Amino acid sequence: MRVTLAVVGKPRHAALAAVIRDYEERAARYWPLDVHEVREEPARSASSELVRQREGERLAARCSGAHVVVCDETGESMTSDRFAEWLQRERERARDVAFVIGGAFGVDPALRRRAGARLALAPWTLPHEIARLVLTEQLYRAGTIVRGEPYHK
Repeated sequence: MRVTLAVVGKPRHAALAAVIRDYEERAARYWPLDVHEVREEPARSASSELVRQREGERLAARCSGAHVVVCDETGESMTSDRFAEWLQRERERARDVAFVIGGAFGVDPALRRRAGARLALAPWTLPHEIARLVLTEQLYRAGTIVRGEPYHK
């Protein structure tokens, strides 16, 4: 099983980028982790629909062969324990999982339809950088839960 994070753009703030990278490194101790940052589509002269479509195509290309999970506030909400159990089941099935985090305008409807699941990271709409931080921290936490390590309290 491989876990892929397919995200739009790079973190803009150095401190936030450092925390994200730290949690990605921690999560990679538990789950084989690939992170793909796709180019953010310039929105100056394009509609939000076109921006979502172009970014969606880039994101989809990074999810080939994996069970796609779109991170979206309308998705399924899970506790940390339940998320860890779900991720462990995916590992036992030897199924690759690709988590998708859209850009400023969200995820393309075509990619959303293709997804096997939607996951709510919070009941609110989060900036994509914060969503990435929340997801990577939960991947790390899930690893510690599965191994019975003390991080999760």
